[in-house]
Amino acid sequence: MEKIKMTTPLVEMDGDEMTRILWKMIKDELLLPFIDLKTEYYDLGLEHRNETDDQVTVDSAEATKKYGVAVKCATITPNAARVEEYNLKQMWKSPNGTIRAMLDGTVFRAPIVVKGIEPCVKNWEKPITLARHAYGDVYKNTEIKVPGPGKAELVFTGEDGTEIRETIHDFTGAGILQGIHNTEKSITSFAHCCFKYALDTKQDLWFATKDTISKKYDHTFKDIMQEIFDAEYKEKFDAAGIEYFYTLIDDAVARVMKAKGGFIWACKNYDGDVMSDMVSSAFGSLAMMTSVLVSPDGNYEYEAAHGTVQRHYYKHLKGEETSTNSVATIFAWTGALRKRGELDGIKELMDFADKLEAACVETIESGSMTKDLALITSIKDPNVLNSEGFIKAIRVKLEEKLA
Repeated sequence: MEKIKMTTPLVEMDGDEMTRILWKMIKDELLLPFIDLKTEYYDLGLEHRNETDDQVTVDSAEATKKYGVAVKCATITPNAARVEEYNLKQMWKSPNGTIRAMLDGTVFRAPIVVKGIEPCVKNWEKPITLARHAYGDVYKNTEIKVPGPGKAELVFTGEDGTEIRETIHDFTGAGILQGIHNTEKSITSFAHCCFKYALDTKQDLWFATKDTISKKYDHTFKDIMQEIFDAEYKEKFDAAGIEYFYTLIDDAVARVMKAKGGFIWACKNYDGDVMSDMVSSAFGSLAMMTSVLVSPDGNYEYEAAHGTVQRHYYKHLKGEETSTNSVATIFAWTGALRKRGELDGIKELMDFADKLEAACVETIESGSMTKDLALITSIKDPNVLNSEGFIKAIRVKLEEKLA
């Protein structure tokens, strides 16, 4: 079979530990034999980030802006133990956070649904995609531990000296204070990303906050989303036959539990953090979640939703067998290849991505899977494969489809 040709490179961001091992296996077994793969390669492994003073992460984000599509392996965000383990110059920031900030993007996460890995919520038939606003709120908070009686105030001083002052609380004893913020620019970017992704995937879009209690903070999110939708997206949504609606976060949680799925649920930062973990866990596994960062100007960065699988990597270094689930990493590649094919008008590339995803799903549904899935499957007597064996089993299914 002649290899599928590409015209524009993907930005390829390599990563760390066990996912780096899987990355090479996936390329060698599932991509390079079938695609004349064009990538602009960036090594985001922790050692190389340290050598370049993290410049490689910045360069990879700039390349994503240039080419429009990237695929990223899972990477280590170092803590104090990692600084010592890798002899780092400093505790480098999360590469995902750096890239997200540079692309001004929103993260969309959705479960990969297969028969035999049933969600805990029995009526969920289709994936639920979580869109998480990823700036501000509690993640950029300022906190004070109040030592005793006194007056707490919220004060804003404008550049012209104008002052806005509100009393938060008159403390009669010790307590705690927290200040959070967001920006209209960031909320506007979030809105455009959500509406564009809904149109891209032809799914209804929900947005939920608590504006009845937070009449200025949360209400501003609600207002900006509605204004942008009415001005720029309502007619497009109508034409696509999809819906946008706002509801309170508590109402959304109740609705989600009774829904069939097949929609995007957009949330503020903390809500999205919590709800994406709930949805992924209820659907089965973080190793069965897709994740894509979408910027408001149409750049896409695909990755697995999970980490670097450190425990399996240490086993691998000792020469011990591992059974690591590579599905989310494979789907990062298929997402990027499909988007590249869509943007460049290469149908063969889009078809290949579809067939590789189907091969993954069919391999699991036929009873062959990694240990993590074997522990939660309803399929009787599953065939538990090691990391490489699972990828090779997917290749067999893929070759059948390509033939």
